[in-house]
Amino acid sequence: MNKDELIKELESRGLDEALELIAEADRGEMDELELLPSLGLLEDQRLNDAVLQYLESQEVVIVYTDENE
Repeated sequence: MNKDELIKELESRGLDEALELIAEADRGEMDELELLPSLGLLEDQRLNDAVLQYLESQEVVIVYTDENE
């Protein structure tokens, strides 16, 4: 999924927080993103993977935190 398709789908679903993460990455304002492995970022696994892949392509490091901490 390219960036335009990803943004269109996120907009159509009202996923404003994911759109803001992409905007921050595009502006170079995000170096890393911490996630709990069991939660991920979005409920839709396909979209979740696409957003994370895009963020990584913008050199954002995805850090999976320990859920027991």
